[in-house]
Amino acid sequence: MFVPPEFHPSRQGIVSPVRVDRRGLEGPTQAQARGREWRRSSRGFYLPSWADADRVEQRIVEAAVILPGYGGVTGWAMLGWAGDRWFEGRHGSGVLRDVTLAIAGLNVRERPGVSVSKERLEPADLTEIDGLRVTTAVRSVCFEMRYAPSLLAAVTVLDMAAYADLVSVEELTAYALAHPGWTGIPRCRDAIPYAEENAWSPTEVEMRWIWTVEAGFSRPLCNRPVFDRAGRHLGTPDLIDPVAGVVGEYEGSLHLAGKRRARDLERESDFRSVGLEYVTMVTQDRRDHSSFIERLNDTYSRARFEAEAVRRWTLEPPARWIPTFTVDQRRELDEVQRARLLRYRRAG
Repeated sequence: MFVPPEFHPSRQGIVSPVRVDRRGLEGPTQAQARGREWRRSSRGFYLPSWADADRVEQRIVEAAVILPGYGGVTGWAMLGWAGDRWFEGRHGSGVLRDVTLAIAGLNVRERPGVSVSKERLEPADLTEIDGLRVTTAVRSVCFEMRYAPSLLAAVTVLDMAAYADLVSVEELTAYALAHPGWTGIPRCRDAIPYAEENAWSPTEVEMRWIWTVEAGFSRPLCNRPVFDRAGRHLGTPDLIDPVAGVVGEYEGSLHLAGKRRARDLERESDFRSVGLEYVTMVTQDRRDHSSFIERLNDTYSRARFEAEAVRRWTLEPPARWIPTFTVDQRRELDEVQRARLLRYRRAG
């Protein structure tokens, strides 16, 4: 019986749909396709039944099989294929999102789970990753931002693409300015000033948005390591306002028990011991922002606003410290440095 090869050596377990082959050499026979060992992925294409349709990469490959000779996977699917952990292809409700194919006006019909974008597509906007034709990261991010349901959602797209070092704010800005006539480009451009390159999760982006846009406080820095005056690393908070001396942390369910909770409390104590004020955002605050804003107001009322010369803490790293605050800085790291220096980046 025909066994389809893996789509790409680096994508274990991912297989490409095939057509029926009456000889059974390049696909299942008609009889095999009707049996339990195969499933239909789309009209005219079949996959072994063991191919995991819930796996993001497999969904993308199944959609891409209908790409014409000129086009590529775009939007969230390209970013997810490129390795960005935050683009999983689901709406906030958990419903699956369509995989979007950029085809530049060619005649390809949409089908369940697959959307088609016929916007203009320059050759320079196409590339290939692990055997899959895709649009470039900057075009894919711009696409997601242009069609984002809110300004915050557009900011989150750019922040999380920068998290994976797929695009910098500067690169996205230049691309958006070069395409002024595209649908949704005002939303993309409006989101850029709010973006940061060192946010580690969508919840951090949301917390920063509430902190600045809704509560009206100064824009905090994201994941900036804090040291005492002896150069000891006290911790890397989600957010810090260095002028006021206010630290902000998001604590999800992973932070509520066991060793993780003990470490969080110890770190909070370390921050307070050098004069920093501390505010926490929890899961409930994402549904109703008012409680967090109230705590934030209280925290700022206690903040010391100390001059840098008298602070017992600093954001100035010791000489041995390698900064990883920007996309450009992280791109300069070798693989060993990335494994060592970026290991603490985690889900919020």
